[in-house]
Amino acid sequence: MLLLCINTLDARTRTTRKNLRSLEVPVAVMDSDDGLIPDSLDADIDPHAVTLKGYSKRASDSKESFFITNNTKHRMSAVRLLLRYSTMNGEMLTQRTVTVSVSLKPGETKLVSVKTFDVQRLFYYYAGPKPRKQATPFKVAFRLTGYDIPVGN
Repeated sequence: MLLLCINTLDARTRTTRKNLRSLEVPVAVMDSDDGLIPDSLDADIDPHAVTLKGYSKRASDSKESFFITNNTKHRMSAVRLLLRYSTMNGEMLTQRTVTVSVSLKPGETKLVSVKTFDVQRLFYYYAGPKPRKQATPFKVAFRLTGYDIPVGN
């Protein structure tokens, strides 16, 4: 009986994946001179105050996730972003503004999620895994439109 137990320990199933790689794809920052961004969004906001990386949205996802980094010297309590979604040819699919409630210390990075623009689940982020079902790849660019600095503690 003891011999049987030892043999089954050696033949265990490995459940971890091999050869995984991290995608550190930064999300593009939108240019303000393309005519699609209202002039009011350019007022006194450093476009490099936050950085977005690691964007993820599979065709089956109901949320979009990404890492956001605070590049300022102040703590942030909310970040407002203009997100522009486009096809691989550069044709705009849609554009929207989202507010991300997140507490970020200076230099800190956190993973955040927002509800997806793709309610029909027909699109996937081009740098992510290709889905099994028929779906269209897209790119995303962002523009920082504002952030909140909490007062007090």
